[in-house]
Amino acid sequence: MATNASYNGTNSGIQVAKNFGFITANLGQPETLLDQACLRDLRTTNPYDDKERIKKTNGGLLKDSYRWILENAAFRKWQNDQSNHLLWIRGDPGKGKTMLMCGIIEELTRSHSDSVTTSFFFCQATDMRINNATSVLRGLIYLLVEKHPSLLRYVRARYDSAGKDLFEDVNAWSALVSIFTQILEDSSLKSTYFMIDALDECRDGLQDLLDLIVENSTTHQEIRWVVSSRNEYEITECLDSATQIAPISLELNEASVSEAVDAFIQHKVDDLATRKKYDKSITTTVKRHLLANSQGTFLWVALVWKNLDQMPKRHVMKKLDMFPPGLDALYCRMMGQVRDSEDADLCKQILGTATAVSRPVTLSELSSLLEGRNDGFDDLDTLFELIGICGSFLTLRESTIAFVHQSAKDFLIREAFTEILPEGLDSEHHTIFSQCLSVLFNTLRRDIFGLKLPGISTKDISVPNPNPLAPVEYACIYWVDHLVACKSDTTYRLSAKDKERVDTFLQRKYLHWLEALSILGSLSVGIHAMRRLEKLIEEENKSDGALERVQDASRFIQYYRAGIESSPLQVYCSPLVFGPSKSLTRIAFEEDRPDWVLNHPIVEEKWSASLQTLEGHSRAVDSIAWSPDRSRLASGSADKTVRIWDPATGQSVYTLEGHSRSVNSIAWSPDGSRLASGSADKTVRIWDSATGQSLSTLEGHIHSVNSVAWSPDGSRLASGSSDNTVHIWDPTTTRSISTLEGHIHWVNSIAWSLDGSRLASGSADKTVRIWDPATGQSVSILEGHGHWVNSIAWSLNGSRLASGSTNKTVRIWDPATGQSVSILEGHGHSVNSIAWSLDGSRLASGSADKTVRIWDPTTGQSMSALEGHSSSVTSITWSPDGSQLASGSYDKTVRIWDPTTGQSMSTIKGHSDWVNSIAWSPDGSRLVSGSYDKSARIWDPTTGQSVYTLEGHSLSVQSIAWSPDGNQLASGSYDKTVRIWDPATGQSMSTLEGHSDWVQSIMWSPDGRRLASGSDDTTVRIWDPAIGQSLSILEGHVYQVNSISWSPDGNRLASGSVDTTVRIWDPATGQSMYILKGHTHSVNSIAWSPDGRHLASGSGDKTVRIWDPATGQSVSTLSIGLTSFVRFNTANPNQLCTNTGIFTISSVDTATPVPKSFTHSPKTPGLGLSNDCSWITCNGLNLLWLPSEYRPLDVCLISIREARMAFVCSLNRVMFLALPQSFSST
Repeated sequence: MATNASYNGTNSGIQVAKNFGFITANLGQPETLLDQACLRDLRTTNPYDDKERIKKTNGGLLKDSYRWILENAAFRKWQNDQSNHLLWIRGDPGKGKTMLMCGIIEELTRSHSDSVTTSFFFCQATDMRINNATSVLRGLIYLLVEKHPSLLRYVRARYDSAGKDLFEDVNAWSALVSIFTQILEDSSLKSTYFMIDALDECRDGLQDLLDLIVENSTTHQEIRWVVSSRNEYEITECLDSATQIAPISLELNEASVSEAVDAFIQHKVDDLATRKKYDKSITTTVKRHLLANSQGTFLWVALVWKNLDQMPKRHVMKKLDMFPPGLDALYCRMMGQVRDSEDADLCKQILGTATAVSRPVTLSELSSLLEGRNDGFDDLDTLFELIGICGSFLTLRESTIAFVHQSAKDFLIREAFTEILPEGLDSEHHTIFSQCLSVLFNTLRRDIFGLKLPGISTKDISVPNPNPLAPVEYACIYWVDHLVACKSDTTYRLSAKDKERVDTFLQRKYLHWLEALSILGSLSVGIHAMRRLEKLIEEENKSDGALERVQDASRFIQYYRAGIESSPLQVYCSPLVFGPSKSLTRIAFEEDRPDWVLNHPIVEEKWSASLQTLEGHSRAVDSIAWSPDRSRLASGSADKTVRIWDPATGQSVYTLEGHSRSVNSIAWSPDGSRLASGSADKTVRIWDSATGQSLSTLEGHIHSVNSVAWSPDGSRLASGSSDNTVHIWDPTTTRSISTLEGHIHWVNSIAWSLDGSRLASGSADKTVRIWDPATGQSVSILEGHGHWVNSIAWSLNGSRLASGSTNKTVRIWDPATGQSVSILEGHGHSVNSIAWSLDGSRLASGSADKTVRIWDPTTGQSMSALEGHSSSVTSITWSPDGSQLASGSYDKTVRIWDPTTGQSMSTIKGHSDWVNSIAWSPDGSRLVSGSYDKSARIWDPTTGQSVYTLEGHSLSVQSIAWSPDGNQLASGSYDKTVRIWDPATGQSMSTLEGHSDWVQSIMWSPDGRRLASGSDDTTVRIWDPAIGQSLSILEGHVYQVNSISWSPDGNRLASGSVDTTVRIWDPATGQSMYILKGHTHSVNSIAWSPDGRHLASGSGDKTVRIWDPATGQSVSTLSIGLTSFVRFNTANPNQLCTNTGIFTISSVDTATPVPKSFTHSPKTPGLGLSNDCSWITCNGLNLLWLPSEYRPLDVCLISIREARMAFVCSLNRVMFLALPQSFSST
């Protein structure tokens, strides 16, 4: 194979990753750090902190106020009776349910500290972070894994692939239910109490949460539940149906509750008397008033106590009557106090804003939201005083403002709406939206934390004090939500002024906002926000520049999400270097483009059809499928897993593990509740798509399962196998209903007709068969493909059947007649997958030529070719609404495309097929590339333009090499020849003929007077390029020669072969001096050290060997994985560069292999690449993130010369990057 990548000049050659000292210095992230990151992202709030906050807000927890429930008969029955696992405390607002829950938690924790586990959660309707079912489950799991760290493995199993989005995206509930279920089934989890307070304040997903509670209250004997709620219909209806429940109604226990309230009053008044120095008369009067008017309501007592605590002793007696009985009456009186205040207008504005915000805000956030409305809001001390005036409604704890109780907010909306929101709720939302944009305009700026390093990771960022983002965090997260929330009122529905402000924001502050979101760990919020904004503008029929800019901004954040999410300052780097030249966002921020990228790499003009790339699988993606509701995308991979993705954000939601070999096919059931997967392990698995649990395993095939498909009604499941059969299964009983036999080779694909009356199968026997699944009989055989049939698909109406074949074609058949209607030609390699759009107007095909094509099935014409994958496309699927197309590939990625754009990824001229080899000219002024398209191209790295195309070879150009003086260029080809070119003119000077098989490697002697070539004919030839004659033929290898290398003095020549040996030759005599044996697989690359003292060889046996060429002995072996090339650094002879890293050979411990998990990137001097080739590095630090299309296609095809880098990217394009000379070395 070709391995030519020049390594000339100071610090030239590839630097992927350097290992100083022993190889074992490469360490992955410690598990403790990963555990900490997982816990940090799982946490919404710490329920323990919530409990302490609630206790403080309510004046402390008094045991006498909850002692009664511990003695209650229903409570004791729940605690002791094995048939009652669910305790439900129900009652009206203010009756003390939350404090009862606090007491129960503390009592159970104290009395059973060693024998039981307690996990709890407090819902709060006014806080979006803790008012939904997903947050409840996060909180319960968080406390469980904190107490039992071993249980964290169930969270980590999915977190490691999905990150924080596992807990936040659209499928978070399903993923968490699955994790929670696994934890409950763990044998190490013994007696456990789960307690959830205020179910009625769970605003999102309440029914799901109730179902979970009821289901798990009967299935686990060791698990007990305590829940509390108001007497609301939805909750009552669900919990009344529970079979193992012990309800406690506070209204039915009025006497006990009243006694508890009386005890609470005694305690609180005694506290007041002590601190405020009440005399006996005042104390008695206050107690009497509270006892007479509390009406058994804790909240009423707490609010009155709060007011008395702020009141001078001298005013108590005359103002005691201002506290009427009943919560609503008290709220009315407190609202009257607000009205009578000299700051009434300011207080009402505060209450109105507090009612409209999506979560409790901090004092500084509230100041930002109120800024400009009134001078009184500019000073935090003044704002603090105003909150105090609103104290009967609002509480301030640790700088966060919240309603004292949900009933307080309910009262204001019901009884004081026109006062606190005189223009209505929509107006307030609009005002908050406007203010959010204003503070973002005034606050956000580039590098707001002063990070400076463009590649610094979010996990390495320290928050400065004061935090400049603290006052605007709310605005960053929620500004679009408030704009969308006010759209119902025509007065505030996206006015021309709003549209202009949004447009200006996107032009001037958009990148600053994305930086802030990345720092806040909320970039996915930005993705959803831009999609909502885009939808809002589309709904208003504003099809003008505003929509175009929002769409561009949305593409921008989706496409560069991974880079920006990992490193906030990359928002000013990678997108502005590699983004489409006509992207409105790129143009708007052109001045922010990094000045250390000296050239302008040639990129596309417009966004391609590729919307985003989903990365996470570690091997080829073999199958993909959209869920019927389009909310999820599933992928099956050769890494043995199935992944479920959120296609809106591109995040992996969870990973399904269970197969022991490659997952070849996946399919959703028609209702989306189940997912089937077929594997090379001979089994079909059915999964619960909501929980990710494996429901059943279908066994019966004796070879790999290649395809699975559900019948349209979901009652049957078909599978096709390499055992030449199709099985039809009953997915409920897991029994095989019938076996369809007839194919004489592998069944690669199966598909049901829409009405379920027919089943088609495509086979490696070159035929398509149509079966009657009711009888198991073959109805017809469609013949015409000259090779394997890889994929088949029915049109929606069943009138057409399409098939894709290894012969590069797609055929459309009339299944009624069995005749081929048309043949679609255009792909350059095997067609692996096909799919009809829902309306039948388009047919998509994925091919080994790395493209997806969209066809007009009526005319047979190719409508567009979608490029972007760097390897064979294995699977394609349309979204149910036909608006998007997804593709899976051997390049380990899933791509989501916009099929309507018709924009191919590559519109830039270059090679038309794979690039095999690149090499810099000795002076660095030119670069040459050789390709499968039979040509070589000479490039000007300054402009990125192709200067000459060298044409003459009749087959692939495998190897290229410059003469030492740069005046000649040699190329070796599959056409068995070597050509000499004049690089100044691009003309062929001579053709060297003599090899009888492919020429794989060529190299000039150091003096430029000889040229050596290695061939598949097992020989090495030495040529005189001046006369075009073969000087000698070196024979000895028994298989093809992959690589050759001259010693620095030109007196020896080394060759590496598929025969596993390295030979050292005397080029003068043509005699073999040494045969170096030790490798157990093909030798792919060899290289001499600059001083000639060492020879390195890289092999398919996953080792690099260092040899002493003077003795022919192996002096060390590096176990570093599959090695495709080796090169010594000419500036440092002790540095060996390979495709897996840079190693200092003088300090290698030959007995110590590199760890299999090779993820750490130590410091690399000068310009280099990260191990996964996703980053350009400088001195070992991440510098520039590379989007997937612009990553090196092969590490063999990278060449670095001082501060310039050339590489062949995934688009099969030669890319150049020039940086300042200071970047070349330390």
